Amino acid sequence: MPRVLVSDKLSPTAVQIFRDRGIEVDYLPDLGKDKEKLLAAIGDYDGLAIRSATKVTEKLIAAATNLKVVGRAGIGVDNVDIPAASRKGIIVMNTPFGNSITTAEHAVALMFAIARQLPEANASTKAGKWEKNRFMGVEISGKTLGVVGCGNIGSIVATRGVGLRMHVVAYDPFLSEQRASELGVEKVELDELYARADFITLHTPMTDRTRNMIDSAAIAKMKDGVRIINCARGGLIVEADLVEGLKSGKIAGAGIDVFEVEPATDSALFGLENVVCTPHLGASTSEAQENVALQVAEQMSDYLLKGAVTNAINMPSISAEEAPRLKPFVKLAEVLGAFVGQVTEEPIKEVEILFDGSTATMNTRALVSAALAGLIRPQVSDVNMVSAPIMVKERGIIVSEVKRDKSGVFDGYIRLNVKTEKKTRSIAGTCFSDGKPRFIQIKGINLDAEVGQHMLYTTNPDAPGIIGLLGTICGKHDVNIANFQLGRNRPGGDAIALLYLDAPIHPNVLAELLADPKIDSAKPLQFDVSY
Repeated sequence: MPRVLVSDKLSPTAVQIFRDRGIEVDYLPDLGKDKEKLLAAIGDYDGLAIRSATKVTEKLIAAATNLKVVGRAGIGVDNVDIPAASRKGIIVMNTPFGNSITTAEHAVALMFAIARQLPEANASTKAGKWEKNRFMGVEISGKTLGVVGCGNIGSIVATRGVGLRMHVVAYDPFLSEQRASELGVEKVELDELYARADFITLHTPMTDRTRNMIDSAAIAKMKDGVRIINCARGGLIVEADLVEGLKSGKIAGAGIDVFEVEPATDSALFGLENVVCTPHLGASTSEAQENVALQVAEQMSDYLLKGAVTNAINMPSISAEEAPRLKPFVKLAEVLGAFVGQVTEEPIKEVEILFDGSTATMNTRALVSAALAGLIRPQVSDVNMVSAPIMVKERGIIVSEVKRDKSGVFDGYIRLNVKTEKKTRSIAGTCFSDGKPRFIQIKGINLDAEVGQHMLYTTNPDAPGIIGLLGTICGKHDVNIANFQLGRNRPGGDAIALLYLDAPIHPNVLAELLADPKIDSAKPLQFDVSY
């Protein structure tokens, strides 16, 4: 009988779901706070159900000799070492949509609170004062609301803003004009949003691109008297710069639910009257807590008893019967999507996925989901195969698939065509007998290339000296090239290069490559090669 440990507070109904499904469960809601006791106990369990208090570290994973699945009741998995879990073969699940409305409503509540200085007015009045002239607020109606990140939660906030008669502008690299029109919002670039918005609310995940996105430089681009709300991730804002903006009056107010360091027991923000702080309450309603708890119990039970995988962060949703044949091609589809996602910066309008030969007879729905997850993961780090199609649809991206009989030398392959406003990117790949994905065509140019963890992709006109140029610049910066693959469509035509590196390439090296007229483009790539 599988055993599950619940180490954080979870609904009694959720705990009962495990028992009703025939799973032995130990409900120890305070164990997650005691690292040593948790470390000593974890080896006895097949499943671990958590919220945010339990930290699933590499050390804990190493001690989890029987652990097969970690279930996070909620969307954020910052407290789980996902690479370590993946290497150990442990599935990490979350419940990505159970608390969307709750978080969106909290952002709107903070917007009202900072617009009318409600907490300070409440404290003053309860202290026996009647400072009517002190608390002069601003109206919401007629103001411009800037929504940064218009995915599941952001789109809910946007529609609430429209309902409040606000003018809503939104920035999201994947938001299409059609989807923006459906929401009733205006799609803008980030700098324009900063310049126009009276209120700015953040609903983007934490990635390398979004970390510290609100800093002194960004604040300088904003209009005087802007008000900022963050119910997403604390690291999106440089708190020291936010404090400076609040003190100077550049920022009129801030509603902060998440912090750079949590629990936040001491912060320069706490002493400012024009700031409303809450202790990460975005998902804290009884409805949301119940929803995500029930979902994670059902998902973990289905996996432990049936092998079904739902809402997995680090593994595609594949049935136990399909797994042996499908799994290598799921990884291939994800890698193809990840390639295009890392080299594409402009908004995506259409995605076409071609299945040729044997791949056309597989569960292409899973393959499409894997490709979409890889495609948008550079922008949305916690996307998985279940949430990816929903997120893509919300952004108005048109997805189509084509199946055809074997047409070439390969028994089966997948080709991904991604269209933006300016261009179409194409990449194809297959799996050989070893089950590892390989690139067989990029930009219409045939080649045979393995997938490396750290890579550099360049495009250039076919001309002498390119190999020497790449080697010279990389060598000058101590960048070791482990291997490389070249391809061209014809002599003197378009050419590409794939370099396999020992470590991620530094931006300075990229800048030097791009400064050379022989190089058209250079993009760093990173892939998960733990097959």
